[in-house]
Amino acid sequence: MLLHLHHETRYRYSPAVENAHHVLHLQPASSASQSVLSHSLQIDPVPDQRRDTLDVFGNHRTFFSLHRSHPELCVNAHSVVQTHPIAAPAPHANAPWESTRARYRYRAGSAHDPAWQFVFASPLAPQDAEFADFALASFTPGRPLSDAAHDLMHRIHHAMEYDGEATDVDTPPLEALRQGKGVCQDFAHIMVACCRAIGLPARYVSGYMLTQPEPGQPRLIGCDASHAWASVFCPDVENPHHASDSGVRGLWLDFDPTNNRVPLDDYITLATGRDYLDLSPLRGVIRGGAQHTLSVAVTVTPADQATETLEVF
Repeated sequence: MLLHLHHETRYRYSPAVENAHHVLHLQPASSASQSVLSHSLQIDPVPDQRRDTLDVFGNHRTFFSLHRSHPELCVNAHSVVQTHPIAAPAPHANAPWESTRARYRYRAGSAHDPAWQFVFASPLAPQDAEFADFALASFTPGRPLSDAAHDLMHRIHHAMEYDGEATDVDTPPLEALRQGKGVCQDFAHIMVACCRAIGLPARYVSGYMLTQPEPGQPRLIGCDASHAWASVFCPDVENPHHASDSGVRGLWLDFDPTNNRVPLDDYITLATGRDYLDLSPLRGVIRGGAQHTLSVAVTVTPADQATETLEVF
């Protein structure tokens, strides 16, 4: 599916910010499941300094600084992405989950495996026995990994109520699980933490999904939003396209517990990391701007409905 993506972030400050340093994660990367055909990033005011790099997870990252007073900051990211997701293995076509857990237990002298970094706790996906207990109801003895992960996704979806007022960006995932309410970030962190609690590599994925209007209703500009889901590594599964993003034989299998579905070609992956803190769309340090308002608008549009065109790289 060919999708056009527009993500606008706007801050209004009072009083004006005197100087600022920011880092962005707003450029999707090409991978086995998507090809980025074009991307542009407009920052207003124009930065005094800007640097584009890759982070340790392979995500595109932009640093920029503003050394002059500004009452407003507006960042517009435009991308055109061709999605072509990889078919997941049949639920019973992979080994029992215990074999993956055994593979990622520490052994002195073990060969490096990039998925190792996603086994350990992170600030927003900590280790806790409650996560392990919740996960083990799905990861029963001898159950194939992808089948168990599907079941965990279903159980998180049914245990949680989507409530945009129940949590904020700093809410611990265990608190969200206990209260049974949260947003997509919480759903994703809970699934990641559950998998890691039983020794399985799992990562946090930020991105977007295409949402279609009701039949007969017009599509609303900005009606889409940033999204988040979880990804679990399934080793020793043949990737029909090429080696996995982690560089070893196997597949990262995506699961969206918020919507109780496996992401398909209507999803765009923006960045992957240990948790939200590794890949927040925009963060930084400012001097001034004691009060501010934030507005974010995201539009994901099928190519046949898009009105904007971008230059290809």
